[in-house]
Amino acid sequence: MVIRIEGLWKVFETAGGRVEALKGIDLNISHGETLAVVGVSGSGKSTLLHILGTLEHPTQGEVCYDSNNIFSQNDREIAAFRNSEIGFVFQFHYLLPEFSALENVMMPCLIKGLDSVVAREMALEILGKVGLEKRLEHRPGELSGGEQQRVAIARAVVLKPKVILADEPTGNLDRDTGESILDLFLMLNDEYGITSVLVTHNMEIANRLNRRIRLTDGKIVDAN
Repeated sequence: MVIRIEGLWKVFETAGGRVEALKGIDLNISHGETLAVVGVSGSGKSTLLHILGTLEHPTQGEVCYDSNNIFSQNDREIAAFRNSEIGFVFQFHYLLPEFSALENVMMPCLIKGLDSVVAREMALEILGKVGLEKRLEHRPGELSGGEQQRVAIARAVVLKPKVILADEPTGNLDRDTGESILDLFLMLNDEYGITSVLVTHNMEIANRLNRRIRLTDGKIVDAN
């Protein structure tokens, strides 16, 4: 088992009052699983993903990776874990516009402290896997939307993390391009055994994954 979530609550204190985004979530995610998280806007999907990715701290509860409660560590340890073990893909790719596709994908390796030659080799390998070996020196503005998302996915998996967390990764793409991006996720999951958690509104995408959970008002109301 890669991830175990127990009694997860997230409460935001806002000017308008107390907002309970997550209300006692319990969830196990197995090694190599592909999991879809579905639900209407405001149901807590993105909040759950952000906590899984250690971008947000829970108000209460545990998030354990391989039996290790990640939030029992200090901020520096959490950041190091996040960079090496978790890959993120968002609806907006957040590529650095002044850098090439190759340089964008090298970035997590360089942040980890790897030698630039090693970082380049790793980036070249994964860019080849996602079909962009002929677009290495192109900057994001010179790439199509689907190509930009492929670069973002390559960046997310270049360090071969245990988990990929994706928030509406096909939301800005047309249907055919979106399906090709999902095909890419499934191929990488199969080849590297990376556990994938995707937030999506698209039930066609959700139904192609191993398992689905539905969030409503901060609670899991359906799991299959």
